Amino acid sequence: MALSDFQPVIGLEVHAQLLTQSKLFSTARVTFGAEPNTHTTPVCLGLPGALPVLNGKVVELALRAGLALDCKVNERSEWSRKHYFYPDSPKGYQITQYEFPICEWGGLTLDVAAKRVQIRRIHIEEDAGKSVHAQGLTLVDLNRVGTPLLEIVSEPDLRSADEAVEYLKLLRDVLVYVGVNDGNLEEGSFRCDANVSIMRKGAKDYGTRCELKNLNSFKNIKLAIDAEIARHVEVLEGGGTIVQETRLFDVARSETRSMRSKEDAHDYRYFPEPDLPPLLVSEDELARARSTMPELPRARRRRYVEQLKLTEYDAGVLTADRELSELYERCLAPVGDAKRVANWFIGEVSRLLNESGVKPGAVKFTPSQFAALLGFIESGKISQNAGKEVFGQMFATGAEPNDVIASRGLAQVSDTGALEKVIDEIIAVNQKNVDGYRAGNVKLLGFFVGQVMKAMKGKGNPKVVNELLEQKLKGT
Repeated sequence: MALSDFQPVIGLEVHAQLLTQSKLFSTARVTFGAEPNTHTTPVCLGLPGALPVLNGKVVELALRAGLALDCKVNERSEWSRKHYFYPDSPKGYQITQYEFPICEWGGLTLDVAAKRVQIRRIHIEEDAGKSVHAQGLTLVDLNRVGTPLLEIVSEPDLRSADEAVEYLKLLRDVLVYVGVNDGNLEEGSFRCDANVSIMRKGAKDYGTRCELKNLNSFKNIKLAIDAEIARHVEVLEGGGTIVQETRLFDVARSETRSMRSKEDAHDYRYFPEPDLPPLLVSEDELARARSTMPELPRARRRRYVEQLKLTEYDAGVLTADRELSELYERCLAPVGDAKRVANWFIGEVSRLLNESGVKPGAVKFTPSQFAALLGFIESGKISQNAGKEVFGQMFATGAEPNDVIASRGLAQVSDTGALEKVIDEIIAVNQKNVDGYRAGNVKLLGFFVGQVMKAMKGKGNPKVVNELLEQKLKGT
């Protein structure tokens, strides 16, 4: 048998770090890359007598995530202790939500496969610390202990590594858009575990699953899932059986390897957290969360295509970043030409944002300045190329476009008298080309335009130059 005889079955567990300044149950700061063990409190360290106090911002962000992912938000959820004994868990347990999560039964619809992937649950939990293995030693950094996470658990509805990656990209886009997560896989603030199994085509029962831990890039997620699927097929075709376990992906060898036997719920000895009351969400809190929800990326893309008449590509680029799309709309308002503004944003605006590292929400130019610049180009006061130079200064300093044009002498010459003088001089010394043009070689008009623009140092108004040249070359 071959891979084509089997059906992969994939479910994903995503850990999304919440965008809070402090931890889930303590006042310690959440800062990536800080000096090890400098952002802890007695609560983080589990010292005797230290009691957890819930960070209200965490609940607000969890509600936003649940609403964005079309989940049922539970009025009552409860905290549990999940026990495990690792050096990076000083309490010996993790506070999480087990039987009663804050959100349940939402989903995301994939674009390519046009299928709905169900989200079984979203629950709040605290992160563990970090073990660093170096020079034969294991060092522990507890800065990350207690960092607030959302665990977002899908049903096993995915049937390929490509579907899994598409789901994860859509999920990340939504979480970033609603201000819940920064989407950074490299720093570990968006992490994924994949549960992978296979079953024979036509079978009703799922196969034994294995969990792939802490995959930190979309490329590696795809490679790891494909490698694990291939391993399952090879084992079953060889007459073996799949053992339920947790596995790690070896990037260098592009294969998975065993880490430990897969724990079940009873291994963690869950029980209700005695130091925290149930989490109650009121109708008022839920209404406030709904009122602050932004338009989601898929809905915004659809609006740009249907109402603004942009192409799917343009709409996709503009809505990939919420701040960029909001800046686009602010600049579109005084201009009105959606396609023209989109061209500038996909071109010059994106280029300068990428080169400078400036976020769209922190640009120095204003929508009115942007509209004025496009007006100057439209009226012929400056050329398109000069407009890019002006915009570069507006972007860097917030200068008024009129001031930049004046200080740099970028205004186009539209005065017919001044242009005619130059044109007459060019024609006088190029009689052979004049005769060629009048004999029917109309392409020579480009030669004359180039000569005039060179003489004018690029400041001649191209429209006026073309009109005057055509008149004079025709002898009219």
